[in-house]
This record gives sequence, C-alpha cells and structure tokens, in this order.
Amino acid sequence: MDIRLKALRGGLVVSCQAPATSPLHHPQVIAAMAAAAVQQGAVGVRIDSPSHIEAVRQRVNQPIIGLWKQVLPPSSVYITPQRHHAEAVAEAGSDIIAVDATQRPRPGQETLAELIDYIHTHLNKPVMADVDNLNNALWAIEAGADCVGTTLFGYTEATQGETPPSLDLLRAMVEHCAVPVICEGGIASPEMARAALEAGAFTVVVGTALTGIDSLVNQYVAALQP
Repeated sequence: MDIRLKALRGGLVVSCQAPATSPLHHPQVIAAMAAAAVQQGAVGVRIDSPSHIEAVRQRVNQPIIGLWKQVLPPSSVYITPQRHHAEAVAEAGSDIIAVDATQRPRPGQETLAELIDYIHTHLNKPVMADVDNLNNALWAIEAGADCVGTTLFGYTEATQGETPPSLDLLRAMVEHCAVPVICEGGIASPEMARAALEAGAFTVVVGTALTGIDSLVNQYVAALQP
C-alpha cells in the first residue's frame, strides 16, 4: 500500500471546503481550517481546487486528498474529471487525487482507466475513486483505483433521494473490494464516525459537520423562524 494512503488508516480526514459564494471560500481561510483540523488530530484533509490545495500545503504536512470540482456540461461528472485537472491538483501539492469513478458519461474522450493510468504514471499519485454504489466501486478498482470512497452515494442520478451515509453500502464495499474503503458523506457525529470504522472503513472523511459553517448556520436560522 502507498505510504501516503497508509497514513490515513483508522483516523479522521477533514474535508475543508466552502461554497464559492461564501466568505470562507478563500485559500488562507481554508488553510487555517485545515491547520486547525490537523492540530486537533486529523490524519489528513480533503481539499478542492489548486489554489486552496497550495495554501493548505504550506501549513499542513499530513496527507492531502486533492480534487478539483469542474462542471462540464452535458456531463454530470465533476470531481477532477480530466487529466489536466488532475495535473493541476498534483502540482499544487496533493498526495492523493480524488476522481469521480461512476459510470456516467465523462467529458471528452478519456476513459476512467486512462485517467487513473495517467495519474499513476505521469503524476506518481495514488487515486481515490469517489463512487455511489458497489458496482461502480468494483469497476473503479478494475480501472486501477487505489482506494474507493462512498462520497457520491446520494449525489448521483442513480442514488438521488438516498440519505448518506449508507453503512449497508460501506459493509458491502468492505466485503467485496480488494482495496481500502473510505467512508465519506453524511457523517454528522463522532458516534457515526465510530460506527463507520467498526463497519470496516479504512478511514472516515467528515466535512459539513465540522467545517460547513454556511450550511450549519442556515439550519439553525431556519429552525428559529416562527
């Protein structure tokens, strides 16, 4: 197993992101979030976009799972969809590169296997495959993914209406996948994070519950309305 991936085993990875319209969507703010997470024991962070990754790299030595969200219609694949996005993420300082590994139509002519091979051979980075179901996890592993995450469960056309996390999906992936399985999406409490580890997750990624100030404040404000 790649040493950069091995460092995440059994720990907490904090996803430090913010909506593009938020005052928090600034490289130095994201870097401060990441540094605070690591200071308190996080084994790694998950960061979106080259500028944010570069700022975090200057403050954090722990592994960075990097990605770049790019919407390229008509494709609905948006997590590091093409090789030049992966290249920018790698150059910014990521240790592991996350990609959308669902079987939805991809932008351009490049296949998932070709993208993963490029990341391995040209960028020398392990790949985290973000998936929404077991079939796509197995497909991603066949394409060369080094680990698979439940990241997209509830966020694709096939799983629309489902509420993450799905411990059933996690257990199925742990049983059938020959690579580390990362639980990401919907983890809203320490107890849920512990349950995911006990279900076999290699590591647990938590985002909104820790760093989603915009979403959390909105929920509280809505709850206090007459």
